[in-house]
Amino acid sequence: MRHALWSALLAALLGLAPMAVQAQPADETTEPEPAVLIADRVSVTPDGRLIAEGNVEAYQGQQKITARRITYDRETATLEIEGRIRLTDGPDVVILADQAQLDRDMQNGLMRGARMVLNQQLQLASLELKRTNGRYSQLYKTAVTSCHVCADGRAPLWQIRARRVVHDQQEKQLYFDDAQFRVLDVPIFYLPRLRLPDPTLDRATGFLIPSLRTTSQLSTGVKIPYFIRLGDHADLTLAPYLSSRTRTLDFRYRQAFTRGRIAFEGAYTRDDLIPGQMRGYLFGAGGFALSRGYELTFDIEWASDNAYLIDYGLDDKDRLDSEVALTRTRRNSFTRAAIIHYQSLRDGEDESLIPTVVFDGTYMRRFFPDRMGGELRLSTFAHAHRRGSSLDAVGRDVSRLTAEATWLRDWVFASGLRADVQMGFTADLYDIRQDTAFPDTLSRFTPHGAVTLRLPMTRQFGGASHFLEPIVQVGWSNVTGDAIPNEESRFVEFDQGNLLALSRFPAPDVREDGPRIAYGVNYARYGQDWQANLTLGQIIRDQAQPGFSATSGLSGDISDVLLAGQIKSTAGLDLTARTIFDDSLDLSKAEFRGMWSDDDFALGGSYLWLKADAAEGRAQDISEVYLDGAYKVNAYWTASASWRYDLADTRPATAGLSLTYKNECVEVDLSLNRRFTSSTSVEPTTDFGFTIALRGFSASNGTESYVRSCNS
Repeated sequence: MRHALWSALLAALLGLAPMAVQAQPADETTEPEPAVLIADRVSVTPDGRLIAEGNVEAYQGQQKITARRITYDRETATLEIEGRIRLTDGPDVVILADQAQLDRDMQNGLMRGARMVLNQQLQLASLELKRTNGRYSQLYKTAVTSCHVCADGRAPLWQIRARRVVHDQQEKQLYFDDAQFRVLDVPIFYLPRLRLPDPTLDRATGFLIPSLRTTSQLSTGVKIPYFIRLGDHADLTLAPYLSSRTRTLDFRYRQAFTRGRIAFEGAYTRDDLIPGQMRGYLFGAGGFALSRGYELTFDIEWASDNAYLIDYGLDDKDRLDSEVALTRTRRNSFTRAAIIHYQSLRDGEDESLIPTVVFDGTYMRRFFPDRMGGELRLSTFAHAHRRGSSLDAVGRDVSRLTAEATWLRDWVFASGLRADVQMGFTADLYDIRQDTAFPDTLSRFTPHGAVTLRLPMTRQFGGASHFLEPIVQVGWSNVTGDAIPNEESRFVEFDQGNLLALSRFPAPDVREDGPRIAYGVNYARYGQDWQANLTLGQIIRDQAQPGFSATSGLSGDISDVLLAGQIKSTAGLDLTARTIFDDSLDLSKAEFRGMWSDDDFALGGSYLWLKADAAEGRAQDISEVYLDGAYKVNAYWTASASWRYDLADTRPATAGLSLTYKNECVEVDLSLNRRFTSSTSVEPTTDFGFTIALRGFSASNGTESYVRSCNS
């Protein structure tokens, strides 16, 4: 401690200037931070030189230097530094050297046998390094790599050799003169000038990682993205994709604002698949925080034709939706208004006969009356959709206004029984156009109520907590008024979420009518080794409810039995299943998903069964199995695969393989995908992809460690 205090005092008396904190020159009006010098031995010679020896450390601001010996000459204002020098300039720049001569600010000088390390990723080794104004570091006869360098002299996997490299610490750029790219010390190509961002730069104009793609329809092509920085809050990426059969320009534009952000991506294409026609797509999204708690969001999806997204491996969606919405969410109220446009990509579907423009509006508010107790919810819903066709019936346009009031309250008794009560009414007003089977104006009124009883029970045994909850609900509603066309409730799902719902139709154009009883049981197990949950339920009515399809599980006066559950273990096993079956154990719908994973291996599988149902647009049974998995072969290699098979048609649907190699300095991705299905506009295709990336020239490469050993 005496040495440190004595060294600091001598440094102050001799006028040792502080080190620079920033790459830019410090403001002259700013008071410099004090410098601290620590050493085993400190002496002053008769000619005024300060000599610090043995484990020398100097600190000032973000800079730190360690060495065996530092000599400060007051007359020349220079530092002579010797032996295992380590200069740290902030968290991202480290310079190692054998010998150095620097000015007293350590902003200018020469370092011999120098090696610079940027962001603990990129190494620049040179014969000598010249520092200028604390901003520029010029390295001569330099080798640059992010690969692990072995002490036995073996060449790294890749490196860039250059006559001179200049690092601009302020702009965070690397400039190469006479650059030569080498793989295992074999020259691959030469560039007289080269500029690359250093690893600490988040965004810089320049080329991004190119990729190679081969498909059976588009032949072999290369995509070369170019990133353009448009200030601190906007950027544009242009990616020409060229092959013998396509000329495509992909683009992506992003911009951040004070209270929001936007992003667009798309492509402009001329190809041989549809000669003489412009093809492309545009996807966009954004959101803005407005005053008074409102939020404006938008989502744009458009494609030039039915096959474009699949031809270029972008998306499997067969209907695109674009939406603009205004939303406000508060503690006791919710407001939302949205306009949605749909574009069909299904072959054989006449877009003029489906609703393409939809408006949805919602306002909900809740109150907590003191005298009544419980919660009172008041809601208003508005909906309208328009078809492009003007034909009678098939071109029907519908507008709807719905008002709803519901009172909810619960009681918990000493026995643990919980009772939930809800009562209310719903009023609907419809406007029907272009359908002579219905009058222009329709109305409907539906009072409803329900009492739900639950008896949750818990018990500890077998080292786990067990939870059992029988449930029974008695519900009633009375639909009075005009008959409404079913426009929005053709597909109904029976699941855990709507077991206790008063209407299981997804939209109010059809409502359940009459009395009914829903009963079921919930079970859960929570333990240190594994946990599970199970739901079993069924619905009983006084008479069959029209509007439910045969495979919905809800047709008839007694519904099918709902069975759903999940099992998860600490060993990595996760099983989820849901099915509905009748009293003959005949399944109409079933789905299963299982996954098992550990540190090196992951395997997942799904099975889906849907019985044929003309009311839901299925002319035949759907039975599919999907498998996917990944295996970490070693620290560097990872293999993955996926496969989807149509059991009903006894043919594969899709298959994919990928192989990835990663180490500390390179990442290689190989992929092979095959789509077997076809339609009027889409043909079966095979897609091969190849990407290679040099790690070390990006701001973040993740937290993984892939450092190779020099022993092999």
